[in-house]
Amino acid sequence: MTPIFEIDNLWVEAQAGKTGYKPIVKGINVDVNAGEVVAFIGESGSGKTTTALSALGYCKPGCRIVQGSIRLNGVDILSLSPEARRHIRGREVAYVAQSAAAAFNPAIRIGRQVIESAVIHDLMPQDQALRHALEIYQRLALPDAEALSQRYPHQVSGGQLQRLMAAMAMSSSPAVLILDEPTTALDVTTQIEVLMAFKELIKKQNTAVIYVTHDLAVVAQIADRVVVMRNGIVMERGATQDIISRPKNDYTRTLMTAVRPPPKSVSSKADDSDWAEDDIPKVIEIRSLKAGYGRIEKKIVLEDINLYVPKGQTVGVIGESGCGKSTLARVIAGLLPQVSGDVFHHGVELPAVARHRTRQDLKNIQIVFQMPDVAINPRHKVADVLGRPLEFFLGLEAKTKDKRIEELLDLVELPKEYKSRYPAELSGGEKQRINLARALAAEPELILCDEVTSSLDTVVGKAIIDLLKKLQDDLGVAYLFISHDLSTVASFADRVIVLYAGRVVEQGALQSVLAPPHHPYTQLLLESVPELRTDWLDNVISSKEALVNISRSVEMETVGCPFYKRCSLAIEDLCSQQMPALLQTVKDHKIACHRDLSELSK
Repeated sequence: MTPIFEIDNLWVEAQAGKTGYKPIVKGINVDVNAGEVVAFIGESGSGKTTTALSALGYCKPGCRIVQGSIRLNGVDILSLSPEARRHIRGREVAYVAQSAAAAFNPAIRIGRQVIESAVIHDLMPQDQALRHALEIYQRLALPDAEALSQRYPHQVSGGQLQRLMAAMAMSSSPAVLILDEPTTALDVTTQIEVLMAFKELIKKQNTAVIYVTHDLAVVAQIADRVVVMRNGIVMERGATQDIISRPKNDYTRTLMTAVRPPPKSVSSKADDSDWAEDDIPKVIEIRSLKAGYGRIEKKIVLEDINLYVPKGQTVGVIGESGCGKSTLARVIAGLLPQVSGDVFHHGVELPAVARHRTRQDLKNIQIVFQMPDVAINPRHKVADVLGRPLEFFLGLEAKTKDKRIEELLDLVELPKEYKSRYPAELSGGEKQRINLARALAAEPELILCDEVTSSLDTVVGKAIIDLLKKLQDDLGVAYLFISHDLSTVASFADRVIVLYAGRVVEQGALQSVLAPPHHPYTQLLLESVPELRTDWLDNVISSKEALVNISRSVEMETVGCPFYKRCSLAIEDLCSQQMPALLQTVKDHKIACHRDLSELSK
């Protein structure tokens, strides 16, 4: 079989200083057949995205292709004129970026951007392109497709924006599709839907795919072959099953050992010893919180939220995209005023808006945002990004500030030379580490971590979690850890809050939440975590009951249990009409369900 796409002896250099260049991709050879998925895996900065972008005949700013050929259907893309390359991009070769937030134009409605490529390349009239886009939205499990097209990028969640980026690429039916971390920002149930959609597209259109990711469990579900990269060099390549079960290279084995086990395999013996909530020192406590968006008519996103973060502990918040996790963090940080309810810091009520809080309040509560591309000023060097909180909160200047900047870079495992770089010169994972370092600069009591490891590879993600644990041990800092990665939450959190459609459906100590009885939604999340098996997704697809529960999107309900329409245990006349109360099971463990606990334990 003749490959549809070939990379031969590719060398790419990046600018190093003002005059010189250094190689970052070194003699890569890759071929992809029609209907085949080849995955690039490796740590952040290994050259995965740089190699994948070469399929477009494109390099990031400060980089250049110095040697090699890139052939699409036998035609060397690098030999084409700039105009001919533009004709290929978005038509024959499409790209799904790692950060959808940075890829979308914030001033243009989503629908217009999604169909732009198909219209520009005269693939179909605008009306037909819009209808085609709506079909793709449905295949990608996007809710309220027509309304979604009329929204602006900032009006949808990160997970939805990532799926819309995939819709944009799929709209032109390309021969080669480059997927750069396409499921990174997605929750576990949505991830299944998107992977299923990608598999359907590849099969239906016989598309050749380059899949860049650090999520090895996802690789196991979708890739036919795997290329392992490190420092711009191929360390190992082979069939997916061989790489997963029989890795030959030491570095590949390191990547495999960094994969966290599924949460259901974590020890889950509930503790029912003496316990009193009032005796626990709380950094943050939330009572009867209600929050939403909209100036004229509020769309309520959080309803009747009661929780607390103990001093020096980690509270994990899990739930699908659109459940209100990030909104909760924004309310605590003072970035979004609540409609009603109270937020307390060490028992003292905090003003709802950040500008009304004291400098000490702001210092004590820091937030690490989900998407570093929109959280870091692209015109500021790393030294400026980290230096600002050091000046504002700690009053550091000159040499003292510069020394602390280098210490912060060391904390997040980046070289001190990075302080002179701009965000555009960093990988997605490196930008997230700068995002974390900025929060650490204020020396806070509580850090609101909004998907801080989602854009990091397994090795670096594990290192960041280990770092957070060490900082907690050394400094006593507390974390509200928002994540869709249940394996990470299970390995890191002391307590867990399960949010669904803006309500707490289960909460308690980690071991209590992981041990039966589970709320039906918690059970769904646990069963939806990808496993490092090549047949895992196929088994999920074959389970009709699981697919019904997974495929339905999150809907805010004003009457009855919000999970009613997706629940296999729903009681028709009760769950649809009455909101269940949070009932305590054992110790610090509560579940909001009408079913008897014995039924939830099965």
